Amino acid sequence: MMSAPGTVISCEDEATFNTTVKEHPGGLTCVHFWAPWAKASVYMNEVLETAAKKYPHVTMIKIDAEELSEISEEYDITAVPTVVFLKNNKECDRLQTAVAADLVKLLEKHSTGVTASVPKGAVVEKDLNTRLGELVNKADVMLFMKGDRATPRCGFSRQTIEILNAENVDYETFDILEDNDVRQGLKTYSDWATYPQLYVKGELVGGIDIIKELIENGDFEEMVPKKEKPKATITPAAATTEERTHESYEYLVPIINKAPVVLFMKGSPDVPECGFSRQVISLLESENIIYETVNILVNPDVRADLKIYSQWPTFPQLYVEGELVGGLDILKEMQESGDFLDSIPDTCIRKE
Repeated sequence: MMSAPGTVISCEDEATFNTTVKEHPGGLTCVHFWAPWAKASVYMNEVLETAAKKYPHVTMIKIDAEELSEISEEYDITAVPTVVFLKNNKECDRLQTAVAADLVKLLEKHSTGVTASVPKGAVVEKDLNTRLGELVNKADVMLFMKGDRATPRCGFSRQTIEILNAENVDYETFDILEDNDVRQGLKTYSDWATYPQLYVKGELVGGIDIIKELIENGDFEEMVPKKEKPKATITPAAATTEERTHESYEYLVPIINKAPVVLFMKGSPDVPECGFSRQVISLLESENIIYETVNILVNPDVRADLKIYSQWPTFPQLYVEGELVGGLDILKEMQESGDFLDSIPDTCIRKE
């Protein structure tokens, strides 16, 4: 599939991808793994379009990481956006940030005979520690989480939002899924390996377990500023709509709770039908987890409704004791930090 120089090739299937890569064996190829629900990866598509015009001899490809999950698995993609750089059909580098200047640096590093400049609109990044210091002090109470307060994208983040709202805390949030530099850098800055992370006046408080402990012993009340509770203004009609919406998803609750650990996936453990589902099954088996699965491919209503119920747009989704933990990238991160087994009931871990 030959393409005009200075354009980004959208590969819709595996055959097109393989053909495109083989057509450019000696040059530099950039493959952007993206997803339409991830704002950062949508932005990176725009950055690639700009970069393609400045680097006409570099082959620029974008593929939907979920739709072409076999390719994603081949390149070990666990988060979007990810840009993989290929030379001679072999990976030479990768980028997991949504920063235009970072893309340019790698293009300059790996392309030959091309004079590069930063695409219009790119911002020169501050020293990361300086930026992190500014972020943790952006508000008196800052929560670094997966998603935002309206759409938390992991069970722990959702629980923390519920606690802060119940305690009437005045806080702001930062979505670490939108900025991989912050996501990775804050772990070192705070010496705290997991998310969410709560900061009060620039000082780390901790994660959800610490917050719960502080509430139980009465210390949390004194630490955080509160906001004035607004008076309830829900009309009878609004309440009826809310009740009806809640009831429409009520059927999912027994499915989510049919076992202590439930995985909603594409396919079955014996025959997973996407690369992400296959990797999660492999992770669960390697940790000797006892679990049950739900095949969303034969349950279209569950597949559509669970995205809304959980406010999590992709699959697989893992639930532990009725609470959403997350997808592949979160599970891998928890496994690497040593927190995964701590989140699983002892009765759901096979003894060797």
